[in-house]
Amino acid sequence: MRQLLKIVLLVFLGLGAISLQAQEPLVLSMDSAVNYAINHNKTLMNSRFAVDKSNQQIKEAISKGLPQIDASLDYTNFLGAEASLQINPAAPPAIIEFNPTSNFKATASQLLFNGNYIVGVQIAKLAKSITEQSYQKDELNVKEQTIQAYYMILATEQILNTLRENLKNAQTLYEQTSNLANAGVIEQTDAKKLSVMLTSVDNAVKSTERQVELGYNLLRFNLGLDPDQQIMLSTSLDDIAKMIQLVPVDTFNIENNVDYKLISMQGEISNKSIDMAKASYLPSLVAFYSYTEKIKKPKFDMSPKNVLGVTLSVPILSGGMRRSQLNQAKIDYDISTYTKDLVKDQLTLQEKQLIYNFDNLLEQYSSQKKNVQVAKEVLEQMNRKFQQGVASSLDLTSANNDYLTAETDLTGTLLQLLNAKLALRKLNNNL
Repeated sequence: MRQLLKIVLLVFLGLGAISLQAQEPLVLSMDSAVNYAINHNKTLMNSRFAVDKSNQQIKEAISKGLPQIDASLDYTNFLGAEASLQINPAAPPAIIEFNPTSNFKATASQLLFNGNYIVGVQIAKLAKSITEQSYQKDELNVKEQTIQAYYMILATEQILNTLRENLKNAQTLYEQTSNLANAGVIEQTDAKKLSVMLTSVDNAVKSTERQVELGYNLLRFNLGLDPDQQIMLSTSLDDIAKMIQLVPVDTFNIENNVDYKLISMQGEISNKSIDMAKASYLPSLVAFYSYTEKIKKPKFDMSPKNVLGVTLSVPILSGGMRRSQLNQAKIDYDISTYTKDLVKDQLTLQEKQLIYNFDNLLEQYSSQKKNVQVAKEVLEQMNRKFQQGVASSLDLTSANNDYLTAETDLTGTLLQLLNAKLALRKLNNNL
């Protein structure tokens, strides 16, 4: 009995340890969050499956030019049918019975030459390269989305901390003002005006808390985590801001851009499609060998067991179909060439616009840091004046709103600055 109680106790302790372990939050730095997303994001998992499938498609294309062996087993019953054969009119006809037959047949064939096969293997390899490049693009998007979610959480939490600190100060000031109003030192109107400010800040805190939770949900989705998994971010927004400002803007190299690589590969496939259309004019040569084992033979049988042969197929006339297919392939190649030039122009323009946005945001961020310092000093000064009875509650409320606006604008500008830098890094395939 005691032994049973010990076992039950150990089981409960084990379950408790597992429960506590499951409740431990996942601590993630910026880099570890990105690496975790690469390994667990469901979109990337599907992209990796697509790469594996493209490998199998190459093997499938190559296998069509390898030896092919087929086997068959048949049984035929003519249901007692007979045939009469009369060579001499004076003689009675000969009756030939159709006995049941059964054959085992094995056939081996080997493609010796086919232009479409050669080009088809090349196109399959190019298709694999495009699939791999598409995976790189999906990985780049997942990295960007993960970093953006990380940025958003840090920025929103910083705004939330400012609001909570402001709410605490406003609560203290409201209590002091209410006590003075109840004692008849000041009018009740000042206390009521401060209560409005207190309610406004409290609503802002609750709204920001919901935004923080939304950011965590978005990060969990990108990381492929369960909705209930707790997350802690170990990289601070200040550290990221310092790092971003110290790192110069990368020199744009369009050859590194993922979209440009993809459109270039599609142009190569269009060029191979021209070769495919030309190959349809070429003959095809196939060798084959057939062996037939007659399990049940008919009475009259002259077919050989072994057959070896070569088949040459020569396209002669297709009513202009092959020529039309060739012309369409040439048109598709021209379209891909102009599309490549168009993408190049768009990416170059996009890079200039991103640099312009980054420089503007960097200047705004520098000036808004000064605005926050000034707004904070004005609020502290207005708070002292209000306590001394020199300033009104309206002045204090206005100064408090200016400070909150400055802090929010500063954090919002920093978030835009980080995302602008992120967009430049993504454009250069440098995430």
